[in-house]
Amino acid sequence: MTVRQILKMGDERLLRQAQPVLAFNTPELLAGIVDMKETMIAANGAGLAAPQIGWDVQLVIFGTGEVIPRYPDAAPIPPTVLINPTITVMSDDLQNDWEGCLSVPGLRAIVPRAMKIRYTGFDEMGNPIDRVADGFHAKVVQHECDHLVGILYPMRVKDFSKFGYNSVLFPGLAPESDD
Repeated sequence: MTVRQILKMGDERLLRQAQPVLAFNTPELLAGIVDMKETMIAANGAGLAAPQIGWDVQLVIFGTGEVIPRYPDAAPIPPTVLINPTITVMSDDLQNDWEGCLSVPGLRAIVPRAMKIRYTGFDEMGNPIDRVADGFHAKVVQHECDHLVGILYPMRVKDFSKFGYNSVLFPGLAPESDD
């Protein structure tokens, strides 16, 4: 299919509330998911939300099933298509960890996220998904689902002394540019 352009912070489309998916297993939905997967892989991402490519639906994908180059120390996450998601926080414990975003290229910050969550929704065929996740997996799901309600990770940063360019924070590690 097609590697799509990823919208960057400042594009007003990233601030909208995404609309629920009403029909599953349609040619349009399946083709859009293929485009999202190809786009995420081409960008070395851990996940991608439909609004990041200008598609105004409640759909996120995440995981590669293997090590993700942008996060070499993170545990692999099962490849998932999650539609019309709901997140329930399962613990008051927070993880404060580095986070980046394909829509905010070249930057990372420490962002607080719930350590353990339950997420529900549907796959592309309309089958229900109900999983518990913790650690990096939980962080990725929360990050991607934030995009569905117009939130980008810099909006969640508490300490801006822990926000900067990858090339400065992690010299030699970041394969992406600071554009």
